[in-house]
Amino acid sequence: MTPPSSEPETRRITDLGTLKAISHPLRMRLYRALFVARTATASQLAEQVDEAVSLVSYHLRKLADGGLVEEAPAQSADGRERWWRPSSYGFSIREEDIRDTPELVAANAAFGRTLDEQRTQMHRRFLDERLTWSDAWRSAAVSSEWLPRLTAAELAALGEELDAVVRKYDQAARAAEAAGHTEGRENVAVHLHGFPYRA
Repeated sequence: MTPPSSEPETRRITDLGTLKAISHPLRMRLYRALFVARTATASQLAEQVDEAVSLVSYHLRKLADGGLVEEAPAQSADGRERWWRPSSYGFSIREEDIRDTPELVAANAAFGRTLDEQRTQMHRRFLDERLTWSDAWRSAAVSSEWLPRLTAAELAALGEELDAVVRKYDQAARAAEAAGHTEGRENVAVHLHGFPYRA
């Protein structure tokens, strides 16, 4: 999956239909798999998520209805299967876009729980399988917790800086991979949470 060559900005979700579409657990898994693959067919994605091709095709169409994925140019001579790609460089949901609409607030909470469950599953899988990875990868894996006392504005600024750093590394890796530098590359998940809490 190559996001379109113009590298469109992150999609900002502001409507209930799109938020509900991405909140579905299988659709979130498909979106993540498509983002990693850059382009893929329903058959290829069905193998990854262990679901029927017809079901995967249905959910890809729902994601397309929400503008989250789009058809990609065919990657093979066989024109019978549709190729898909994300329609933007990820997506975001901002508090200011949803806070005044109870339905959007509820849908965002459901989305957040789905995302948290899937992220936790990914990390647990790494912990369970860590000995199957090389010493270099085990040493490179990051797990840390910081507990600063910040203002809301400082936390927002921190989030923007962290996002910019991860995006820089991702863009450089994409460019290197496109140039043929694939040696030693693996899919890497970076999950960041920054939120207020009371002791």
